[in-house]
Amino acid sequence: MDVSDQLVDIQDPPAKPRRFVFVLLNSFTMLCFAAAVESLRIANRMSGRDLYSWTLMSDTGEPVFCSGGIEYGVQSELIEVLRDDTIMVCGGINIQNVTTKKLLNWLRREARRGPLIAGLCTAGFTLAKAGLLNGKRATIHWENQDSFAEEFEDVELTKSVFVVDGNRITTAGGTSSIDLMLKLIADHHGEDLANAVADQLIYSSIRTDQDTQRLSIPTRIGVRHPKLSLVIQKMEQNIEEPISPSLLAKEVGMSTRQLERLFRRYLNRSPKRYYMELRLQKARNLLMQTDMSVINVALACGFASPSHFSKCYRAHYDTTPYRERGTHASRIAS
Repeated sequence: MDVSDQLVDIQDPPAKPRRFVFVLLNSFTMLCFAAAVESLRIANRMSGRDLYSWTLMSDTGEPVFCSGGIEYGVQSELIEVLRDDTIMVCGGINIQNVTTKKLLNWLRREARRGPLIAGLCTAGFTLAKAGLLNGKRATIHWENQDSFAEEFEDVELTKSVFVVDGNRITTAGGTSSIDLMLKLIADHHGEDLANAVADQLIYSSIRTDQDTQRLSIPTRIGVRHPKLSLVIQKMEQNIEEPISPSLLAKEVGMSTRQLERLFRRYLNRSPKRYYMELRLQKARNLLMQTDMSVINVALACGFASPSHFSKCYRAHYDTTPYRERGTHASRIAS
């Protein structure tokens, strides 16, 4: 079937294309960027009109490498944009290091013009660092949530796939760019066009800002036991002040021995061990993604003393917190 047979009728087409300015940061996530651009391209194709245009910028105007090592050329360095433009900052790994002063100053200056500004994947950190998310709701990739929450207390962090709060947008990364773009396309030109784009993308489960980014606990751990899922949820929500296994068992209506058997049967470890692994995982994220002192990381993860924290960390990761941070810093520098 020719595409002309599938064109979606657009009421009151715009006089000129709506422009998206993609700011590519070094080590950006290709999937987030490509999903956004492809959604715009397909919207043009399915409408038979140039509804959207886009341009690429980087901090210096030089080509940028995505996290997969592929080089992308850009049209310009950071230059003034129009009020009607939509700025989309594309982040990925090592977001703290690629968020430069030049980029922050540019974002603050452009924000005063009032355009829509989005942070894709980890670029929510960049927007927050520029002060553009203060007092607003936002989201970021789940792996960066712990460090984000510690650093930006004035931002209401959610676990949503994407968040639109006024003229600020943040996404969780991955395929959430598709969900966001489909919403924007629907807002601009109607649900029919958005659905046609989704069909072209073979995207059959469109999510909204009410959907959360991570799999449900039963799906994630591969176990569908309601009481086990509830206990793990309580553990994840109480990292800084851990709850004793006996109290967790009581809260879900079972004995401590029953809870022990449940964890041994389905997860091959004790509740205490599982809880410790959750806390150490958060500690590792904080060590690598923030400048928090090791002492403060220990306290944020429920350890009463740095020595106990270091002992547990070494037992699990075969290195100390200090060496972990040093190794990570050296890897980034190289």
